[in-house]
Amino acid sequence: MASKHNFRKLTIWKDGIDLAKETYATTKIFPKSEKYGLSSQIQRSAVSIPSNIAEGTAKSSDKHFIQYLENALGSAYEWETQLIISYKIEYLSEKTYKHLETKIHKIQSMISKFIDNLTTN
Repeated sequence: MASKHNFRKLTIWKDGIDLAKETYATTKIFPKSEKYGLSSQIQRSAVSIPSNIAEGTAKSSDKHFIQYLENALGSAYEWETQLIISYKIEYLSEKTYKHLETKIHKIQSMISKFIDNLTTN
């Protein structure tokens, strides 16, 4: 069965990929002691966002797709929490923090609106 959505064409997936790329670049400046701690956790959260969106497109119904979108949204909030921690412990400058905060809020909003759109159809 062909899926109703092509994840490669979804803006939320593309933005999620960009966030993951930027997360990896950003965590390169974290202390080496964080390699298996916060760096790893925020990277895994970032990768989880577009991964859940992609996996959800393979599901046979919007109801099941929504579950994966909700998982992606959960990962986005988890990522935001890790961003806040990174900033509060001074691994990130205020400029970087604000830039990434804006990106994650956009992604969270887009995922929420996509879920709402699928729910009302």
